Amino acid sequence: MYEGAIQDLIDELGRLPGVGPKSAQRIAFHVLSADPADVNRLAGALRKVKELVRFCTSCYNVAESDRCRICRDPRRTDEVLCVVEEPKDVVAIERTGEFRGRYHVLGGAINPLEGIGPDNLRIRELMARLSDGTVRELILATDPNTEGEATATYLALMVKPMGISVTRLASGLPVGGDLEYADEITLGRAFEGRRAV
Repeated sequence: MYEGAIQDLIDELGRLPGVGPKSAQRIAFHVLSADPADVNRLAGALRKVKELVRFCTSCYNVAESDRCRICRDPRRTDEVLCVVEEPKDVVAIERTGEFRGRYHVLGGAINPLEGIGPDNLRIRELMARLSDGTVRELILATDPNTEGEATATYLALMVKPMGISVTRLASGLPVGGDLEYADEITLGRAFEGRRAV
């Protein structure tokens, strides 16, 4: 559509997840009209994240040193390990303020249609972490979709023989939701996860 540098920018922005052609074009023209100092700050932040950010050697969360701040925190318990798919899931759980254990980031979920099997995830590293006997409970906090359920089921089968308690995050109705708008799967899970009051 456009020529030269502006089309190159639109093409590169369009490769980002969740950014379609229209959004890429809108962002590109915003960058074009933005103050040069703002553009330099954005470019610097992109360079800095590629230079400084890596994966934690213990849990595979994002970190700027060998171990992330959660793995360095001595107030956390080593007896409970929460397995998540991506670093963004760690952030979501941390925002609740309810979990004081450690994490293990798999780097995705089992998805045979996309060619992602157990060997493509950090399951081997998880099993190594569990082998020393410190962890008493493994919380499976994978996404409540087909791939997340397949991953949780696979991990549960692998870990149960080790004698570690394996739990799954409850799923069901959101707070403030109406029963009439809930789909059958969500409502079914809400019934399965019910608790005494």
